Amino acid sequence: MQIEFSKQALKAIGGMDSNIKRRIKKAVEGLPEGDVKPLKGVKDSYRLRVGDWRILFSYADKNTLLIEKIAPRGDVYKGV
Repeated sequence: MQIEFSKQALKAIGGMDSNIKRRIKKAVEGLPEGDVKPLKGVKDSYRLRVGDWRILFSYADKNTLLIEKIAPRGDVYKGV
């Protein structure tokens, strides 16, 4: 499965410390396994929980996963 990142997600990853980056990379590579739940009120969007961080993603097509947003738990759902 191919994984693509939005500009917003890449910017968030760039500002993280190496330990968090490593945990998020491992979790994203393991998708669709993990603590994944569909977002309520948003069709075809999901969230992955990694500690206090949330990763919002969707399937662009059968073989492509789009990471839309990565942020702390309290901030990630604003504007969704």
